[in-house]
Amino acid sequence: MGPQRMYGLTTWVRRLLVANLLVFLIQNTLFVDSNFIKAFAFAPLSAWDQPWSFVTYMFLHAGILHLAFNMLVLFVFGSSVEERMGGRAFFLFYILCGIGGAASSFVLRQAVPVTQIIGASGAVLGVAVAFAWYWPDHPVFVFPLPDPIPAKWLVTFLVAFDLVLALIRASDGIAHLAHLGGVGTALLYLKGQDWWATRGAGHGRQRPETKVLVSQPPRVSRGSGIPPSTQRTKSRGEPDARANAEIDRVLDKIIAGGVDSLTPAERKFLTEISRRLRTPPKA
Repeated sequence: MGPQRMYGLTTWVRRLLVANLLVFLIQNTLFVDSNFIKAFAFAPLSAWDQPWSFVTYMFLHAGILHLAFNMLVLFVFGSSVEERMGGRAFFLFYILCGIGGAASSFVLRQAVPVTQIIGASGAVLGVAVAFAWYWPDHPVFVFPLPDPIPAKWLVTFLVAFDLVLALIRASDGIAHLAHLGGVGTALLYLKGQDWWATRGAGHGRQRPETKVLVSQPPRVSRGSGIPPSTQRTKSRGEPDARANAEIDRVLDKIIAGGVDSLTPAERKFLTEISRRLRTPPKA
């Protein structure tokens, strides 16, 4: 069973949003002393003294705009990625990308000294990279641009922006290396998934006899005015063009890695698409 949505959000995306908002509220009401930040922020030069900070730093934010941007990225891209990966895998992926952001600053602490790092930017950019990896051409509306941008170009711009500012060592108080660390960790994870699937195919796994599988298409175009149920399928009969593309993708995944390589969300939609194909459309 794949992750369930509530108010348009999947389980772990909702939990992460609430956790970040609660920590920000506590940070600015109950524990306004700077010692609270020092206790949980990531300080590359003294990281081994506070090893928990490799994780806790990503739940702290420097201000309302910092928090709003990170949560917006998580809100837009997170639920589709969680449905694709499955809830537990998504949460571990999110945390891993955040740890990767801290680790990059730790490794490069001598070349680029940073006092402390806070924020979920490395983790949420990793989620954005995963979305662009799975659905590179999916249109994303960006205010105030009149036309949507393919996800791959939007994410490429965000990464390139961080890379340029990291190379020129911009003194803007933003940990660009941590952002890039999260992006690099996401790419390694996703490439590792592909390698594992290819390795499974190399061990002679044959394509199993199974019904058509389909995973849920992404739902980030919330302002398009098209209900999610309409975006998934246009009728209760044959799947639409996007669903057919997803069917082809999942069949390729089965050929490469076997049926065991499917995520819980893909298994869930196997049942759904099979039911729709068996049910005749109503007049």
